[in-house]
Amino acid sequence: MPKASVVIVTYNRSHLVGGAITSVLNQTFQDYEIIVVDDASTDNTGEIVRAFDDKRITYIRHETNKKVASARNTGVQNAKGEYIAFLDDDDEWLPQKLKKQVDLLNSSPPLVGAVYTGFRKIDRTTGKTLFQAVPVKRGNIFQDLFIENWVGTASTVLIRKECFQKVGMFDEKMFFGEDWDMWIRIAREFHIDYISEPLVKYYVHDTKLSTNYGIIIKGREAYLKKYAAFLALDRKNHSGWYFNLGILYCFNGNVNNGRKAFLNAIKIHPFYIRYYFAVILSFLGPGWFRKTIELKENTVSSFKHSFYNLSCN
Repeated sequence: MPKASVVIVTYNRSHLVGGAITSVLNQTFQDYEIIVVDDASTDNTGEIVRAFDDKRITYIRHETNKKVASARNTGVQNAKGEYIAFLDDDDEWLPQKLKKQVDLLNSSPPLVGAVYTGFRKIDRTTGKTLFQAVPVKRGNIFQDLFIENWVGTASTVLIRKECFQKVGMFDEKMFFGEDWDMWIRIAREFHIDYISEPLVKYYVHDTKLSTNYGIIIKGREAYLKKYAAFLALDRKNHSGWYFNLGILYCFNGNVNNGRKAFLNAIKIHPFYIRYYFAVILSFLGPGWFRKTIELKENTVSSFKHSFYNLSCN
């Protein structure tokens, strides 16, 4: 039986999935199996996967497209390893990633259910590193995860298989953010640790789900509904979720729903000026709203970058 099972979910990315598989095969830790779950691709994904001709690779194809949560569940259900890792088909691991996580879980008490790593966010077109995410939260981070997804992309995580036996599978009703939902459920029962190094290449490109505002909105709405009781315990955080939902709506062109979300944020916690500013901006239309928000973000980002350079000289 392999020590670790690596689940790679893919859909119509035959030009990318080979890179993900290769990055696993290049790991310094070799006691693993790879389960590639093809979510009903219509391209030549099957040919690409089978071309590796490695007995450790299992290829499973869905006959109909069931989305990422269901595909990940298929991988978990077929996993034989004590530990389970996930790798998105458009991401890649650095060679030491799996070994360092396995070593840490091996030496950790059973209370530690998962280990995540840092990652580098890379523009796939230019190859430029946009930023580097370094883990900062460990231990009992259940409450922290309601504020922000500190764990991040599923490609960074290694999980004890028993976690799924205790908390259940990925929520197939969530079409975006199902990984964040899983981290919350695991953190409620287990502690989470990290490797501080960026051991994952997280690529961004036009076809990545995280660039699809419509999908993200559905995920945020499902999250607000599922965790309403917990979010209500922290009014500032709860209002912030509606504020961010409003931003997403406006960026997606629906300023009416965006305005409703801003007003909900104000109703829950009426003490942030930016909420009222966002309501006013929403009346200017989606184009002006987006330009104004992006100008503000770029100005703040530029200031922070200049201050950082100054402080380092």
